[in-house]
Amino acid sequence: MARLARTAGLTDVQQEILSTVRSFVDKEIIPHAQALEHADEYPAEIVAGMKEMGLFGLTIPEEYGGLGESLLTYALVVEEIARGWMSVSGVINTHFIVAHMITRHGTPEQKQHFLPRMATGEVRGSFSMSEPDLGSDVAAIKTRARREGDEYVIDGAKMWLTNGGSSNLIALLVKTDEGAEKAHQNLTTFLVEKPSGFGEVLPGLTIPGKIDKMGYKGVDTTEAVFDGFKIGADMVLGNAPGKGFSYMMDGVEVGRVNVAARACGIAIRSFELAIAYAQQRTTFGKPIAQHQAIAFKLAEMATKVEAAHLMMVNAARLKDSGARNDVEAGMAKLIASEYCAEVTQEAFRIHGGYGYSKEYEIERLMREAPFLLIGEGTSEIQKTIISRGLLRDYKA
Repeated sequence: MARLARTAGLTDVQQEILSTVRSFVDKEIIPHAQALEHADEYPAEIVAGMKEMGLFGLTIPEEYGGLGESLLTYALVVEEIARGWMSVSGVINTHFIVAHMITRHGTPEQKQHFLPRMATGEVRGSFSMSEPDLGSDVAAIKTRARREGDEYVIDGAKMWLTNGGSSNLIALLVKTDEGAEKAHQNLTTFLVEKPSGFGEVLPGLTIPGKIDKMGYKGVDTTEAVFDGFKIGADMVLGNAPGKGFSYMMDGVEVGRVNVAARACGIAIRSFELAIAYAQQRTTFGKPIAQHQAIAFKLAEMATKVEAAHLMMVNAARLKDSGARNDVEAGMAKLIASEYCAEVTQEAFRIHGGYGYSKEYEIERLMREAPFLLIGEGTSEIQKTIISRGLLRDYKA
């Protein structure tokens, strides 16, 4: 039994869920991940298996057909799935963020309309803030929605939608004219239902083809182009124009815990591969794990895996308690993503020349780990969030 990344204080239900997911990962994801990733093929059968397990409704309240589990449970599930293949965790990540936002901020009608179908996986969500010319300055969003009677008309282009083609619901952040002095108070979140697929999926809404990426393959990453797209005013999240930024930031906060969990999963898998290979590969008459240079690498890697996991669990538990966790989520995302990159690279070095071969799993992990340094805010953005929070709490 592995001793790393254990979580104290889990309920019997949580332990049963995680055991089931780990078995699914070992049997249904890891054996197929290499072939699917190299082909850049959507993992349809794996997604169908996750739907049967109820994972799409893991955190959705029971009254809407979900399992009503905590953010911690979800994060630990994501950690397990990312250990198998990060792209599969991406399929449910944005879905979870959108479901969280609707649960927390949606109107009763919006909850009833979306959540039961999201719990079964019939409706799957994607999340859209970024734009082609937009970095971390969310307040500078250019995509606009103008009110026309009971509808809004949306024009503009969005970028980096995970599940942009395969999803059929987009949580979309755009600019509206609310007359507020602060730019972020003129941002509104819309719930955009659409068919899955590519091309002009609805009048005025085009989802171009998949963006070709270095890693994170299988899951589709797309643009979304709005040209006179009309949507009812009842699809403003929470019926609250101007509050879209705060709603999105709530989603991003849990998303950062999710990214930390994904980083933990990749780091765990990289360590597993490295320590197994180090005991099999022999040089100078003994396994390389018995050479001090390699043994010390393994010790450092394991310590980083454990530290990242503990910080991720702490951030999730804080959010579950209702406490503010912006600093802790930022810290967890920062340390987990950075350690993930370091652990993966060390595993790659331990594999030597074989690590550069596409026959070995570590080659794929080396291409996936860098994404986590960027997703849900770069390390520099996390440092900004952390420092602001510290100055707030330690104000002289």
